[in-house]
Amino acid sequence: MLESLYLNLGQHDALSEEEKALLAGAMSLERYVAAGEDIVTEGTRPIYSTLIIDGLAARYKVLEDGGRQFTSLQVAGDFVDLHAFLLKTMDHGIVALSPCHVLAAEHSKLKAITEQAPHLTRLLWLDTLVDGAIHREWIVAMGRRSKTSHLAHLICELFVRLQVVKKTREMSFHLPLSQAELADVLGLSVVHMNRVIGTLRRMNVVNWTSHMITILDWERLVTIAEFDPTYLSMTREPR
Repeated sequence: MLESLYLNLGQHDALSEEEKALLAGAMSLERYVAAGEDIVTEGTRPIYSTLIIDGLAARYKVLEDGGRQFTSLQVAGDFVDLHAFLLKTMDHGIVALSPCHVLAAEHSKLKAITEQAPHLTRLLWLDTLVDGAIHREWIVAMGRRSKTSHLAHLICELFVRLQVVKKTREMSFHLPLSQAELADVLGLSVVHMNRVIGTLRRMNVVNWTSHMITILDWERLVTIAEFDPTYLSMTREPR
């Protein structure tokens, strides 16, 4: 059940069988979350951190006028709120964008891991650092990239992250987002979002049918996106 987590952490450095056992022992509270339901609600003080086993979720903030902005997407193998272990009070919400299968790691058990397993602790720390790097890339994309480049960058990022946890099929992956939800990711109106998707289709770099994205020309998509995966820290080396 934790294979996606092992793959996610293991892309950075090798996990020992003892470390895998510690992670498995920290997990409890298995549950299924419906699409549209909060996994974690802003303002709460969770006593555990939630791991996605399957599904897609997003961190988000809501403005006073009711507008919503997604600040990252979370896929299988991601802890959606590992930072809550130390921050305590959530300053944003996390919503399931598809039906999600999740497990929870109690903070008391995560604390025990930090005291017993320094290498595993560093890998979990790195996981939160990658989250921060993803946020920085999203800020750059939101503020400086064209919307076509922004969407191309998102597709590249998701493909690479999903490939790590074996959720792609050749050059295709499933993206269960409505155009309204995708518009919340890019900060666009739904009408503008549809135009941006159409631009990538006309450039013949992606085939987008329903919720399935197939990358037709990876090199050109990377060029359009100005995508450099360095921020995902995917080089496997001692940590």
